[in-house]
Amino acid sequence: MTLEKKDFIEIEFTGKVKDGEIFDSNIKEDLKELHSGHNHEIESTPFIFCLGENMFMKGVDEFLIGKDIGNYEISLPPEKAFGKRDPKLIRMVPIKEFSKNNLNPIPGSAFNFDGKIAKVLTVSSGRVIVDFNHPISGKNVEYKIKVLRNINDLNEKIKALNEFFFRTDFEFTTEENKLTLHVPKNTEQFVKIFKEKYKEILNLELEVKEIEKKSKDLEEKKE
Repeated sequence: MTLEKKDFIEIEFTGKVKDGEIFDSNIKEDLKELHSGHNHEIESTPFIFCLGENMFMKGVDEFLIGKDIGNYEISLPPEKAFGKRDPKLIRMVPIKEFSKNNLNPIPGSAFNFDGKIAKVLTVSSGRVIVDFNHPISGKNVEYKIKVLRNINDLNEKIKALNEFFFRTDFEFTTEENKLTLHVPKNTEQFVKIFKEKYKEILNLELEVKEIEKKSKDLEEKKE
């Protein structure tokens, strides 16, 4: 069966820098390599996404449309992966910006600035040079992809979208052309931001109802 835009598919994948190290995977053995040296349990989880909806690496997404279920090896140039390096994203930040947040900038360390990760390049004379480029920008990458199945079950599709947008598994009900998400208190307005996206992908009208139970994952995402 040929894969089409808006199909939901489940894949196993590993991404690595060309001729280099793994940077992402949902395969247990590759995850062990990625997290070598870390003393914690390695868990691999299925990855389900909707083709053509920017839920996965753009170059991989575009490649898979028109293909069949099976195994693929994909090589991507920077512009199809994490982008080319942009010299304008290397900036000077006064060291006082770190000090007032009790942070110690050391070359090679990374910090979150307003939701953007930056790597410290140099520190001197009260000035810190930081790089806001993605760590893998400017590099060719390779993906090994195994398309396991094309998903037709509506409940699986809804769960996949909930996980992608909110990193949590809301309770939900469906009725004719309507999807109702039962969300924690004080999160209704945030969830409604995605109303048009659910309509576009699933062709379902989204209704949001609050419940008393709170979702820690969603609260952290809002922050």
